[in-house]
Amino acid sequence: MRITFRRFPRGVDSYSEIERDDGAIFRMAEFSRGGARLPHDLRHLIVELELGVTDGIWGTIADGGMYTSMRFVGGHRPPHDAARKSDALKKARHHRIGRAELFANISECIAALDSPTDAQVTEIIRRHLAVVPLSEPGEDPARVVELPRPPALVKAAVAVRAAAAKWAALPVGAELSYEWTSRRSPVAAQQVLTTVPARPRREGGKGSRKAGTRLGQHRRNPKAV
Repeated sequence: MRITFRRFPRGVDSYSEIERDDGAIFRMAEFSRGGARLPHDLRHLIVELELGVTDGIWGTIADGGMYTSMRFVGGHRPPHDAARKSDALKKARHHRIGRAELFANISECIAALDSPTDAQVTEIIRRHLAVVPLSEPGEDPARVVELPRPPALVKAAVAVRAAAAKWAALPVGAELSYEWTSRRSPVAAQQVLTTVPARPRREGGKGSRKAGTRLGQHRRNPKAV
């Protein structure tokens, strides 16, 4: 699966383009709007790739999951029962998707610090684990969510910072594409495949704003879909 993020002008509704291995192509409305800030969904992608999470948001999309923010735009049309299978998959992975979101939030908080100390990383982790639902009193939330070791989370945070810097330097209209495979090494998988220049926009074409118009201007929280 290939995921492409285009740098849209500041404040403009934005989307990513997803080319799944089953031949279907989707546009997914971004929660965040265009500008120099790293797109919300790209942040999730970087963290899931770096930590090797295969059953989070992007792994679920690769396996056939669909969200309300996704719109089919071309390629092989999904089968008639795709929505039913998607709902079943998301239901089965509800907690795993929430786990992936937790990892992304932790990594983003660590990435906000220039030189995080061990104590700061520990506190960030403690604060986020405090909201993890437990089925039995006294459970270790870190074990419940299978939390990666702090060095791995710091490494993911470093990858987020690097991606944010690369994104901020992109000219409007340029794109970053990433490759997602079900079996991958985190180091190899996170590499950006291409950075392409702005493409001329054609009315109603792939690069036009009209073609990107969608129902719902803000992406819903995947856990709530």
